Amino acid sequence: MANFTKWLGAGLGFTLGGPIGAAIGFAIGSFVDGFSEKDLLLEQGEYQQKQKRNTRVNTQSGDFEMSLLVLASIVIKSDGKVDKRELDFVRSQFLSMYGKERANSAFKLFKGVVKKEISARQVCIQIREHMSHASRLQLLHFLFGIAKADEFVTEKEVEEIHKIANYLYINSRDFESIKAMFYDASDNAYKILEIEKSATNDEVKKAYRKMVKKYHPDKLQDLGSEHLQGAKEKFQSIQTAYDKIKKERGL
Repeated sequence: MANFTKWLGAGLGFTLGGPIGAAIGFAIGSFVDGFSEKDLLLEQGEYQQKQKRNTRVNTQSGDFEMSLLVLASIVIKSDGKVDKRELDFVRSQFLSMYGKERANSAFKLFKGVVKKEISARQVCIQIREHMSHASRLQLLHFLFGIAKADEFVTEKEVEEIHKIANYLYINSRDFESIKAMFYDASDNAYKILEIEKSATNDEVKKAYRKMVKKYHPDKLQDLGSEHLQGAKEKFQSIQTAYDKIKKERGL
């Protein structure tokens, strides 16, 4: 039998352990045919051996995928129901990022994880110990996309995402910037650039350069090409916001 990570179609590292690993184990044991928790335990042992041989084991593409999957399950349940449009959004995102075979495996696992109660705080502690700030911002961007998938972001969903952002050590300015990318409001372009509407033209240009550096897709190269599309969408939101302000001000 092929091992679990080969079935998924991606390498896994730190997410084989901790609360994320426990959620994966629950889904495998209860909802994924052909696998048991023994399969996961075998891979966990292999990862631990790698850790002993190396001072650092890089975050794998699969680690981002599993983190995304677990956090998405928390947000989807935050308003007390699991909406089909949100599930469809997750599935469509998996398809666009991973292709049909890997997406089907990931979504099968996701449907199992959704059925488990998971501590957002414990999951986020595990993520922030292993992921860069840029990767954590990308996770947040995806979570807002899920919340918006049913065309209405509830207050409970926003509260849950905000709580996750705090646990991931994402500050309020970054949170409001990404949140503004999913709303239509007169001052959203300024929020996206993390400045006030009263900012001078020079401050606008400086903020734009800062945000371009912060959100450049190159910062996510280590996570694999499959995760760059979301990074490009976030980057495009920065460009669109800047162009809107320039047009308003005649720059």
